[in-house]
Amino acid sequence: MLEIIQEYWRNYLFTDGYRITGLAITMWLLVVSIVLGFCLSIPLSVARVSKNKFLSRGVWVYTYIFRGTPLYVQLLLCYTGLYSLQVVRDHVLLNQFFRDGMHCTLLAFTLNTCAYTTEIFAGAIRATPYGEIEAARAYGMSSFTLYRRVILPSALRRALPYYSNEVILMLHATTVAFTATVPDILKIARDVNSATYQSFQAFGIAAVLYLCISFALVWLFRRAEYRWLAYLRPQGK
Repeated sequence: MLEIIQEYWRNYLFTDGYRITGLAITMWLLVVSIVLGFCLSIPLSVARVSKNKFLSRGVWVYTYIFRGTPLYVQLLLCYTGLYSLQVVRDHVLLNQFFRDGMHCTLLAFTLNTCAYTTEIFAGAIRATPYGEIEAARAYGMSSFTLYRRVILPSALRRALPYYSNEVILMLHATTVAFTATVPDILKIARDVNSATYQSFQAFGIAAVLYLCISFALVWLFRRAEYRWLAYLRPQGK
């Protein structure tokens, strides 16, 4: 029994031949979905605060839907719901994409975290001090230059504490990936439990791993806040 647990433990952290398992899959899901969601959320957040009602309302509908429904349901729709449509099965590229559990998981995770990140960044953009905008306009900056050099750098810095919470929550949300047969940490923990019936050891190891990753992310974001939000700290006399 101990040998079986040790074998599965190695699968948490290392590779099994050429197949990446456990921790690597969880980190891959987190990093890829966060990076893609971040890149997509920047233009969407600008559209969200736009005076153009068509753009603003369109982004609002997207964020409202993905923030108002559980990620688990979104994953099921991507993994089994869309593939049940005849138009998806008949299209070669769509068929190949939605037959892969990893692709469906990354799609659901990216769309979900993008919705939350968009609202976080949009709120930070709205909170930009009006004096900064007026000063930039006084220099003759165009709207594109204004966003690129003033609004977005300032908003992204101030949104950092809120965005760090979203990243941590996204890490915890990766636990639903096993639904799409993705071999993440929780999937391996479930396999350990099925093979050994040692539930405390199996899920305890998974909990410790998630806790260690969370602490590492918190430390990284605290370092980032210390550097990029230094101007907000009280200055000594």
